[in-house]
Amino acid sequence: MNPALAPARWYVAESRAGDATRSVRLGGTVTPTRRLALRWLRRQARRFADALDPDPYAPWVPAGALHPVTRAPQRDAPTELRAWAGSWREHDYALLRLADGLPYEFVARDALAWYGLVVRPVAGGW
Repeated sequence: MNPALAPARWYVAESRAGDATRSVRLGGTVTPTRRLALRWLRRQARRFADALDPDPYAPWVPAGALHPVTRAPQRDAPTELRAWAGSWREHDYALLRLADGLPYEFVARDALAWYGLVVRPVAGGW
């Protein structure tokens, strides 16, 4: 297809969270490129992970407020969000889906809640 004849495409990225009874939209953006949309989602994933499971040595945490704990090796939402944010393989897969005009979604779950990151193409400009 001639790129000059292709419709302009924008991307909507959203973050959501919820539990068994409700869903809440946490944020969203509209970007002109799929890479910018994924960059925004990566920042959201890191932000959620840091809010759910902060580093006790982070500069914003008051001294002595948090202590590191040893956990059994298991996947929890903050761990899954951090892993997704750092996975270039997953991002390449998302870029390919978006290039084909398909949406991409990632959901991290733990015992009480879920956190979703979604990006989808939309035709036309905003």
